[in-house]
Amino acid sequence: MNLKSGSVDQFEQFSQFIDLQEFNAHVEMWLAVHKDKFSKGELAGLKRLVRFAAKIPGVSNAKIGTVLKAIHEEYNGHGISRSTFKRMIVKATEIGIFTVHETERKNGSQSSNLYVFNRYPKSEPPNQKKMDHPNKTINLSKTNKNQKSTKRSETVLDHTFTSERVPQSFISTVKYFFSEARQIEEFWRMASLAAYKNNCELSLDTAIHSFKQLIRKMKTSNIAKPIAYFYGILNKKFEEKYFDELHEMGFAAEDNAFSLNFFYKK
Repeated sequence: MNLKSGSVDQFEQFSQFIDLQEFNAHVEMWLAVHKDKFSKGELAGLKRLVRFAAKIPGVSNAKIGTVLKAIHEEYNGHGISRSTFKRMIVKATEIGIFTVHETERKNGSQSSNLYVFNRYPKSEPPNQKKMDHPNKTINLSKTNKNQKSTKRSETVLDHTFTSERVPQSFISTVKYFFSEARQIEEFWRMASLAAYKNNCELSLDTAIHSFKQLIRKMKTSNIAKPIAYFYGILNKKFEEKYFDELHEMGFAAEDNAFSLNFFYKK
């Protein structure tokens, strides 16, 4: 049975998200993994539909014509076609980004579709319970078997117990894939170490972007040690940033030298 058309407010119960921030975080993860499956025009259509799903996080009943008009205005007359938008809908639903529900008017005629965005599945990539710790060489397999009966079981704390030293936006990104507080803190510690090693200021944007690259890689390959791979991505980014800054400083020094020479010659 089709849903009755009406204001988007009446579909609030379809939302799968607590707030807009959580919705945006899930959309970013979907795109981090599946962005390359969409053409430039299809991606523009998807991103605009996301914006129409902001009032009720993750729910939109905007008409295709309304979305296309908004894109047309945003790009100064260079919009996308209806067929491009429909191709995007087919791809997004097949991937699982959102679910489409048909709605009908009171007279039974078809109205605009209802787009319900889905949460990014926590099972993809697998949530690895045992995190690898660089520079840690303790062999747990050699633990005395007699200690098992007396060993106190560790209490697993979720992301809400993450240290205040970790930025909230970083927690919001990582928690959907590694939900334990200690895991999130370890990822942030690796970011701090990589920045320190390369004499760079720790950038939150770089840390989040590197984590998304890790998730993308885990979707296509078997990463035995996510923490180590994450650290490798960060180390490369901060190393590039360090040399870029040195390069800029070199040009600045040359400019100053030229200015001084010019001054004294006068």
